[in-house]
Amino acid sequence: MSDYRVLLYYKYVNIDDPERFRKEHMDLCKHIGLKGRILVSEEGMNGTCSGTIEQTDRYMEAVRSDERFADIFFKIDEADGHAFKKLHVRYRPEIVSLKLGEEDHDASDLTGQFLDPVEWKEALEDEDTIVLDARNDYEYDLGHFRGAIRPDIRSFRELPEWIKENKDKFMDKRVVTYCTGGIRCEKLTGWLIKEGFEDVGQLDGGIHHYGTDPQTQGEMWDGKMYVFDERISVDINKVDKTVIGRDWFDGEPCERYVNCGNPECNRQIITSEKNEHKYLRGCSHECRVHPRNRYVIEHNLSQNEIEARLSVIGENLPEKV
Repeated sequence: MSDYRVLLYYKYVNIDDPERFRKEHMDLCKHIGLKGRILVSEEGMNGTCSGTIEQTDRYMEAVRSDERFADIFFKIDEADGHAFKKLHVRYRPEIVSLKLGEEDHDASDLTGQFLDPVEWKEALEDEDTIVLDARNDYEYDLGHFRGAIRPDIRSFRELPEWIKENKDKFMDKRVVTYCTGGIRCEKLTGWLIKEGFEDVGQLDGGIHHYGTDPQTQGEMWDGKMYVFDERISVDINKVDKTVIGRDWFDGEPCERYVNCGNPECNRQIITSEKNEHKYLRGCSHECRVHPRNRYVIEHNLSQNEIEARLSVIGENLPEKV
C-alpha cells in the first residue's frame, strides 16, 4: 500500500461568504499539510489534493464536519508521493468554467439522471444511446469510452456552442455524458435539459469512480484517463487495457503528454521522448523556431544546434530580415 493519496471531489452547494470560506479552508489545508488545487465560489467547492493517508483522513473528516459537505463523495487514488508541488485555494465565479451567462442555472437544483457504474455500462452497450464526452479534445485523445462522441473543443466552455451546432444529430435520442470526476457533467446535463433534451443521464462520480468499481473494473474504457496533476494520466481499464493515444509526430502508439515548447501555443501533445527531442517540443515549424521556445531555452541550444536539429526533419530557421 502506498503512503500517499490523491483526493478528487466537488460539491454544488450554496456558500454565502466564499472569500471567508476560502481563507479558512486555506488555513485548514496548510495546518494539515495538504498540497493541491481547490476552487471555491458561491456555488460550491471543487478540489484535487494530495497528502499522506493520515493527512487525507483528517481532511475528509474536517470537510464532512461541515453539514453543507456531510455527504461529499471523495474519489481516492493511492500515490507514491504528492501529486502537486504547492497548495492553492482560490475563489472563482464558477467551480467549473462553463460561462453560460444568462443561461446559467443552479446545478444543485437541476441536473440529469445519475447512473451508477453498472447502469453506465448498460448505457454504453445500448446502440440507441448517445454517449457524449464532456471533456477537452486532448483528454479524449488519450483515453475514452468506446463509441463515445468526441466534441471538437479545446475547453469545456466551448461545449454548449458545439452542442447547439450539432443538436439535430441527437436531439431525439437518449443522451448520457461523462467527465473525469463528475463535476462538468452535473452542470452540463442541467443545461441540456434547459435546451430541450428530455432523456439525459450522467456517469455518477465520473470516470474515476467507474474505474474503481469492483463490478465494472473500468471495462469498455480504452487508453488512459487524463488528470490535472503531476501524474498526468492514470489507468482505468483493469479488464482489457489498450493504448489508443497516438504520437503527434509519427502516429505511433504513445501515452506521454507534453506541452508545446512555444509558450504562446502551449498545446498539449502526445509524443515520445525521442520525438520531443527531435522536434524541439514544438507542435509545428512555427513553434519550433519561436524565439521563446522553452525546450531550446531549457537545453541551452546554440543556433548551430538548432539548425542541425531542424535540418534532420527538413526545416530551416527563418531568414533574418
